[in-house]
Amino acid sequence: MSPALAALIGLVAGVFAGYLVAWFVLSRRAEPEPVDQHLERRRILDALRSGGALIGDVDDILASNELATELGLIRGNRVAIPALLDLVREVRRTGESASVNLDQVRAGRGGVGRSQQRLAVRVLRLDDGNILVVADDRGAALRVQASARDFMANATHELKTPVGAITLLSEAVEQAADDPEAVARFSRKIQAESSRLSQLVTQIVQLSRLQGEPVSNAEEVSVDEVVGLALDRSRQLAEQRQVSLTRGGEEGLVVRGKHEQLVTAVVNLVHNAITYSGEKARVVITTRAVTDGPEPRVAIAVTDNGIGIGAEDTKRIFERFYRVDYARSRQTGGTGLGLSIVAEIVEGHGGEVTVWSKLGSGSTFTITLPAAAEEEEEVA
Repeated sequence: MSPALAALIGLVAGVFAGYLVAWFVLSRRAEPEPVDQHLERRRILDALRSGGALIGDVDDILASNELATELGLIRGNRVAIPALLDLVREVRRTGESASVNLDQVRAGRGGVGRSQQRLAVRVLRLDDGNILVVADDRGAALRVQASARDFMANATHELKTPVGAITLLSEAVEQAADDPEAVARFSRKIQAESSRLSQLVTQIVQLSRLQGEPVSNAEEVSVDEVVGLALDRSRQLAEQRQVSLTRGGEEGLVVRGKHEQLVTAVVNLVHNAITYSGEKARVVITTRAVTDGPEPRVAIAVTDNGIGIGAEDTKRIFERFYRVDYARSRQTGGTGLGLSIVAEIVEGHGGEVTVWSKLGSGSTFTITLPAAAEEEEEVA
């Protein structure tokens, strides 16, 4: 064999061997990496915003997310709700997807109390025969809807009262046209009812805007300015009832939030204290820094030495339209919305409002808000 032919054969053999190696490497790369099915299933279920569980052919839990456990769908490796398990078996048998609402009563966290939940559940059979269960708790949405219905019903009822009074008083004025004193008396009552109606409408609109809305575009707010404005806006009412207003506590405190909303909250508490205090009573506003918790806070307390509130009433005073003393509220023009507005504002600011009261000894309402973070000094 000639050297040239031998060289040609060697070249062809080398090229063919290289092609085989390249083909083998590329074919190996094209093969998918082995997949951990349990991990993959769990990742898919975790991506859901609903509670989700994948159930095998012997009713065992192949995969689930944390929300499925929190909703009580599963316990350990089994379906925890008998009605849901029956539905899973039915869907496995027929292959037809199903949707159902399940009402559940569950123990509260730590075993304390019980809670009602409405689960909207969807069950379907996958191509591999496994069953997928997806569930959402609609209880919170239903409670919001019920609250909205109650609010509208109460608002309608409350609005009827001053509107009806104005109608009757207008008729009385017309009938007493020849009696100037009666006309003047009825006119004053019409003005009072009109003022009450205006206040009620304003507070209903204000409460509807605040309801469930967290504060956005918060800014640093001086607590001293909030308290000062609240006192200024309350002086006329205090002078009418001969109630003294006193201010004390720490100065220079700062929180983050909406300035006007916080003023409204404190004004409502001060007006409430003045209204439910006797003549020549005393209302005190104090401010202090609270440092005994995980984060610094600021407390604004409004204290009066008025008639006080009973233990049963303190549980409900932040409910909309609730009045401790209905007759007194009618006399003073109270609407039963002032404390509800306070609660909505404080909640929107990430704080809380509490009350201490004793019949005959007065009350203290305390707003606690997160303090504004102190800015670090710039290092030169």
